[in-house]
Amino acid sequence: MRILIKNGRVIDTKNNVDDVLDILIENGVISEIDKNLDYKGADIEEIDATGKIVAPGLIDMHCHLREPGQEYKEDIESGTRSAAKGGFTSVACMPNTNPVIDNVTVVEYIKNRAASVGCINVFPIGAISKGLKGEELAEIGELKFAGVVAVSDDGRPVNNPQLMRNALVYASTFDTPVISHCEDLSLQNGGTMNEGYTSTRLGLRGISRASEEVMVSRDIIIAESTNTAVHIAHISTRGSVEIVREAKKRGVKVTCETCPHYFTLTEEAVEGYNTNAKMNPPLRTTDDVEAIKQGLKDGTIDVIATDHAPHHIDEKNCEFERALNGIVGFETALGLGVTYLVEAGVLTMNSLLEKMTSAPAHILGINKGTLSVNASADVIIIDNAEEYEVNVSDFQSKSKNSPYNGWKLKGKALYTIVGGKVVVQDGII
Repeated sequence: MRILIKNGRVIDTKNNVDDVLDILIENGVISEIDKNLDYKGADIEEIDATGKIVAPGLIDMHCHLREPGQEYKEDIESGTRSAAKGGFTSVACMPNTNPVIDNVTVVEYIKNRAASVGCINVFPIGAISKGLKGEELAEIGELKFAGVVAVSDDGRPVNNPQLMRNALVYASTFDTPVISHCEDLSLQNGGTMNEGYTSTRLGLRGISRASEEVMVSRDIIIAESTNTAVHIAHISTRGSVEIVREAKKRGVKVTCETCPHYFTLTEEAVEGYNTNAKMNPPLRTTDDVEAIKQGLKDGTIDVIATDHAPHHIDEKNCEFERALNGIVGFETALGLGVTYLVEAGVLTMNSLLEKMTSAPAHILGINKGTLSVNASADVIIIDNAEEYEVNVSDFQSKSKNSPYNGWKLKGKALYTIVGGKVVVQDGII
């Protein structure tokens, strides 16, 4: 079956394309892009994209699929369905599974499972250290050759600076990105939300912004001294944005990401001890949210990732201190970006898509995030005008831990096409 997408506003930031065009998909790849393409035949499925945006499929470079080991929260099948519904055609999954993605066997397992039950592209991220223990480097070279696209101990910081230095230097020889979870555990000090007025009033132990910023500074200094690249995960504070901005001005090879919850929510979402607002890094202040938006606008922040972190209801429906960190993010990320960044005038639609397509593809070194002729036909069609209400009961994810239930958003993937196959049609899997 061939697919002809007609009359959509095609946005491909990698190729600087923004025009009303037609796209022909054949044999799983994009075979032609031009105006007024006219193909007829029984093997042609024509999609009218008039008034809609046609873009490369979104890429999430930071998510948790929970398989192997925690399939009661999420698995590769449910996670990829959730991602596809949100407009993602490629995701990179973090290594804090059970067992950890620190050896070739687990990498092969994830790749095979994704090929058999997944509906989008899945790229494993390997561990920096064996068992995520921060004591000994994992076999980064073997992991790279097995198919990981980056290494990270996400969920846990690499506390030992010499180990992080070794990881940056060693990984650079394999052209493998190192993604750093920046958190000084001694400064985190057992906290459960942002340190400040709200935490004091609620009687909850706070997490200092310094716990993030100290480690952001440390890893940038190490990267600068070794002339290696580092990617900072989920930054949340004004200080982190400023540290990265200044480092980029000096020519340090640093990139970074943030998540939708850090430009849409503040610590006040914790009011009522709302465990769906508990995450790590924690939600910060209005000033931090404004700094995150400015960092996105001026290019300091390269990528918007979801940090999709599904949890069973029993792991959230408990005392705030005992609740696990994280929220699901695949099915709200695009809408939050369109509504709170594009509609609000912070970013253009082109800039938003760049941070969710070509930029993560470039950092991970994967041949995705473009609508070039002969590229894999990973395509989404977006309705960015119609308002809809988030309903977590409709999520494809096994888990429903989202603080956005009932929110009104704009920006929805009507079609998600992966390798030339329609996975989502009219917003339905």
